[in-house]
Amino acid sequence: MLKDQDRIFTNLYGMHDRTLAGAKARGHWDGTAKLIQMGRDSIIENMKASGLRGRGGAGFPTGLKWSFMPKESDGRPAYLVINADESEPGTCKDREIMRHDPHTLIEGALIASFAMNAHTSYIYIRGEYIREREALQAAIDECYDAGLLGKNAAGSGWDFDLFLHHGAGAYICGEETALIESLEGKKGMPRMKPPFPAGAGLYGCPTTVNNVESIAVVPTILRRGPEWFAGFGRPNNAGTKIFGISGHVNNPCVVEEEMSISFEELIEKHCGGIRGGWDNLLAVIPGGSSVPCVRGENMRDAVMDFDALRDVGSSLGTAAVIVMDKQTDIIKAIWRLSKFYKHESCGQCTPCREGTGWMMRVMDRLVRGEAEIEEIDMLFDVTKQVEGHTICALGDASAWPIQGLIKNFREEIEDRIKANKTGRMGAMAAE
Repeated sequence: MLKDQDRIFTNLYGMHDRTLAGAKARGHWDGTAKLIQMGRDSIIENMKASGLRGRGGAGFPTGLKWSFMPKESDGRPAYLVINADESEPGTCKDREIMRHDPHTLIEGALIASFAMNAHTSYIYIRGEYIREREALQAAIDECYDAGLLGKNAAGSGWDFDLFLHHGAGAYICGEETALIESLEGKKGMPRMKPPFPAGAGLYGCPTTVNNVESIAVVPTILRRGPEWFAGFGRPNNAGTKIFGISGHVNNPCVVEEEMSISFEELIEKHCGGIRGGWDNLLAVIPGGSSVPCVRGENMRDAVMDFDALRDVGSSLGTAAVIVMDKQTDIIKAIWRLSKFYKHESCGQCTPCREGTGWMMRVMDRLVRGEAEIEEIDMLFDVTKQVEGHTICALGDASAWPIQGLIKNFREEIEDRIKANKTGRMGAMAAE
């Protein structure tokens, strides 16, 4: 279990002062100029050595991503764009950073931008995050007043400007290229890759898009050393991680823990156990709504990191753990997610535009038991036609929850169809 002195986010619950003075008292903005004087290559090598993988869901190595940025400018400016769109259902970790510990993010933005030769960074914040935007903007203003941003930021010799851009609340704008389109004032629709943002991103210039948590942990990693960070978790799954646990636990919470903690320990230590006990656990979505659900009995011993969750047929994603007990109508729960993805599809790619609506309508009938048994395989087949055939991962995100449902809860679907056929539907909770 993570010790308090090893926590990077020391004000996750907002118990302490979130102003610049409070952040400094907790060790942030301490010797920032010295960290920048390490030089670009050294900062990037340290990030690689720390083993930090992107905290936005995909888990791509952060240091490696930074190294894709051009070493020498060809005359175009470079940009760091911070993805604070956090629209994945079940995910609520970045908002706690922005609301209560915003200076970790701002200091991280300065150091990361320097490492990538960017004098400007944009934070793209989700439309619904009104209070978070206010807290973050107040923190940015404080930093400008204190000389930590702007010309010669934090006395480092590096000029750096940080802008906060408020989105309009579209899930698709959390996809990095759609986010860039939206920042440019266009409709939030993903771009084809290549070119990747590091080659041609914001305004056609070299750009790196990183998640809030990925950037906010940077200063602490550099201060304490990459070996310290790499010492947590299993190999290739290093560091501390913010988990957001919701659903049928006794005490839902957002908590910073060590990577590779077991699911059971996470739930017992921080959430006071499963509602109604472990025998009442039906299913868990371990990483936000777009990853497949896992049956409760397969989840209890699961290890919470990127590689281990792949072995149980799911993914760590954003570490938004959604717990469902046996009172849950699992078919209806997954139908609700398919409704969400249909609503949020940008409509650019035919498989996703047509497939999300088609899948939702079949799911609608499965909830009521009004389908045929053969349609279960047909639905699975359609998810395979959507998955991997779209520009961005929204197609995959709409397919995976349904695939997880069919793989893990096929019997429940079949029982409901049979019950409807024999007129026993009234006995089942099919409201």
